[in-house]
Amino acid sequence: MKTSVIREIGKEMNIEEREIPHAGIGEVVIEQKFTGICYRDILTRDGFFPRLTLPIVPGHEVSGIISEVGEGVEYFRKGDRVSSLIYVPCGHCENCISGRENLCQYKKTLGENIDGAYSRYVKINQRSLVKVPAGVPEELSTIAACVTGMVIHALDTAGGISEGRRVLITGAGGGVGSHAIQIARAYGAEVMAVTSSPWKKESLYDLGADHVIDAGEGFSKKVKEIWPEGAHISLENTGDATFSDSFRALSFGGRMVVVGNLKPAAPQLPIGILILKGNSIFGSISSTRYDLERALNMSMKGKIRAVVSKEVPIEEVNHAFEEIKERKNLGRVFIKF
Repeated sequence: MKTSVIREIGKEMNIEEREIPHAGIGEVVIEQKFTGICYRDILTRDGFFPRLTLPIVPGHEVSGIISEVGEGVEYFRKGDRVSSLIYVPCGHCENCISGRENLCQYKKTLGENIDGAYSRYVKINQRSLVKVPAGVPEELSTIAACVTGMVIHALDTAGGISEGRRVLITGAGGGVGSHAIQIARAYGAEVMAVTSSPWKKESLYDLGADHVIDAGEGFSKKVKEIWPEGAHISLENTGDATFSDSFRALSFGGRMVVVGNLKPAAPQLPIGILILKGNSIFGSISSTRYDLERALNMSMKGKIRAVVSKEVPIEEVNHAFEEIKERKNLGRVFIKF
């Protein structure tokens, strides 16, 4: 099978022929139709994750049909349709036992510590899997952990979301932001989308955004013109480029939750505002099995639709990376096997 492999940091990935893997103890092999290209994959290739093991098959968005079941697998059978977390939790630590397996310090991340999703067949431990309900589109089951489940987890981290809450979403035209708009709207929130790509504006309105503004410097002033009291929640998807304005746009007692950092850097934090307005800043990483189940359930009920920029064969993955870096995509780019 054709497989994408990172062999050198900052270099184009190799496309190599590899054998279909076999399931070990507690593992299954999944045959995929799609996998998504996440910006984290680009950061991985460029060396921003210190625990990276080379050579490595990148990618972490896994969903498909189980083609082989290993010894000791209890809850899954050949032919089951499943979706996977982006990591394998240890299953034994305090966080795993309490249902916060995304915070497991012993977890192994797909595409970074263990081979990931950039091949048609992927081997994965049963601890990472959730069965996919009937009626969930393949594209949505593929992104249920990294995108939709991750957004649900982030909104929970920010104290939850309910009808009438004002939610600001940066990077709204990307793979995360375009689906975050839909999720926030599904919970009844009023949504303001921030984008640096003016050509995406009409599409963001179509996805459910109530307001769409440009991501230029000082955009927090525009937020306050529309929402004089500010945003209850800022979902920060891009990092340093929008962090300051995203924070300044908060209401008194408002909460920022940070899920993305496209260009790793240390943003400036106005500490005086943090104190005087009683704001909070949270980091949110990935999703849990519970979040994954909720994302799949929302997808089954038709509350989310997949926003797909394009589908590419694995041979074109390097070119797809460059297009994503140049913000040419609206929503997710998929590798189609």
